[in-house]
Amino acid sequence: MIHTGNIHDKIQEAKETLFMAEQYMDCLGTEFEQLRRQKLTDEQVKEYIEIPLPMEKEPTPVQNKNILRLRKDMEQCYYDAPDLQETGKNAYRFINAVLDFATHSTPLRRTANYNENLFSRTVDGNPLIDRAYQLVKSA
Repeated sequence: MIHTGNIHDKIQEAKETLFMAEQYMDCLGTEFEQLRRQKLTDEQVKEYIEIPLPMEKEPTPVQNKNILRLRKDMEQCYYDAPDLQETGKNAYRFINAVLDFATHSTPLRRTANYNENLFSRTVDGNPLIDRAYQLVKSA
């Protein structure tokens, strides 16, 4: 914020910004609680992993191997992530596992601008994370 101009307007703008942030955090906390209460079976988790990582109708051996590896990696995030061990088998855990997978797993092919692309996808909305959220919300 520039420190010149009408100070009263700037104070009002700061109050509004803080109020919006507080509102956002309250809504986020409510959403987390709803996701935590939404229990998932192992079968649902398997299905929710397969939907955003579909297998081609007639995959090549390499495509088959790659998709199976990605699915296994996402499944590992759900079942084995140390920070999710105490959360129970629920939608909150699933979304966090997908988030971890989408933003921290080693890609099949790492390009020169991988970090920039990852940041852009995260800021603009990662399709994998968005799809996972849609799946659990529609259940």
